[in-house]
Amino acid sequence: MQTSPSIRYLSRDVLQSLSLTPQDVVASIEHLLLGRRQYVWNAPKAVITPPDGRYMMATLAAADDPPYLAVKALVLNPDNPNHGLESINALVTLLDSRSGLPLAILDGNWVTAMRTAGLSAVAAKRLARPDASSIAFIGCGVQARSHLQAFSALFPLREVRVFGRGAASRDAFCHEVESMGLPVTTPHTAQETIQQVDLIVTSVTLSPQLQPFLDARWLKPGAFVTMTDLAAPWLAESMSALDRIIVDDVEQEASMAKPLVDPKLIAGDLTGLVTGTVPGRSTAEERMAFAFRGLALGDLAVAGLAYQRACACSQGTLMDG
Repeated sequence: MQTSPSIRYLSRDVLQSLSLTPQDVVASIEHLLLGRRQYVWNAPKAVITPPDGRYMMATLAAADDPPYLAVKALVLNPDNPNHGLESINALVTLLDSRSGLPLAILDGNWVTAMRTAGLSAVAAKRLARPDASSIAFIGCGVQARSHLQAFSALFPLREVRVFGRGAASRDAFCHEVESMGLPVTTPHTAQETIQQVDLIVTSVTLSPQLQPFLDARWLKPGAFVTMTDLAAPWLAESMSALDRIIVDDVEQEASMAKPLVDPKLIAGDLTGLVTGTVPGRSTAEERMAFAFRGLALGDLAVAGLAYQRACACSQGTLMDG
């Protein structure tokens, strides 16, 4: 009788020590996107939204190359910071996709940050101008930091603008930007922050009290924006100002009760971009957006890559299966 192998626990500190680069993450995501419906399968996320403002989510994706299945469970609670906790907490489990034997448990916050920035980077490679040199961040938390690392590896950044409501997180993020040798400013308004900027990243924390305050008509010709926050801070009536909007997965989007944006404005999804069935940027003047909920395939790409790297360098804590 076959016995279960040891399960490898990968904490946030261990995962960070693996030194996965944005290029590593992008390549892993692109590999799985190219294999969809052949050796990669992705289920729409399952969501629970209790009336108190919590957001609970589970994702599932599997592949035969590499042979892994990843499940992520996540809870967003806007009240967490009042108790000294991060707003979002998550856990990822990794199984062998053929036998079902458990392989690893990973810190889900780290995986979420890496995969979200990785998905944005995959889109930005095809939708942003390659000479983009200025970037604006609306929101200064985990996603801002992970996107800063990913986009600085892709584009010749020379200007960073930051807008956030929390002074402590804004100042900490600005310090991180400066430590990378990049000049950073903190305009007084969101409009000043995103106007005349090449790249925009919005990662506003979701809450029942959030009211849209960003207008796509402020974007300059040629701008690219990635909306990691369900496009919730964007005025719905302004979205038609964008020349093209790409979502992460059209099948998942069709299954959701509330659409991210007007379905008539969606030009395709990330799989189409990578496989070439959906065209990327065609002119320097197009205003482009990537609005996404999060793709389970991204969690699988990052978790599988991290697991392989951890095994190769004998990192993590082994537990009996």
